[in-house]
Amino acid sequence: MGNKQTGDQGEEVAEAFLQKKGFQILHRNYRVGHLELDLVCRSPDSLFLVFVEVKTRRTIQFGHPAEAIGSVKRDRLIRAAELYLHLHHLEEARCRFDVVSIVMQKGQTVQIEHYEDAFWAN
Repeated sequence: MGNKQTGDQGEEVAEAFLQKKGFQILHRNYRVGHLELDLVCRSPDSLFLVFVEVKTRRTIQFGHPAEAIGSVKRDRLIRAAELYLHLHHLEEARCRFDVVSIVMQKGQTVQIEHYEDAFWAN
């Protein structure tokens, strides 16, 4: 399985996982220009618009999936979220950034972790 397939499968797993937790999925793979948001959701309590970055790996040999979100990636996600809010006239919405980390082996989910408020826009 290639990286793209692994990522796509991880996003499907994350979407189902979040739905089971009560999240309403609004968009998957939302593109704004060259930027992308993996999942845009409404929190179970409907208080937050949640931008979710999904990181999927087949092994943790090179580190935990969530460790792959560095400052450049965070900045791109924040910019994409700002554009999303502007385009949808939601500038006043309460937002947060979550990360779903998934480890899969042979196409099966081995580990899934959900980090709420994983990082903040400054």
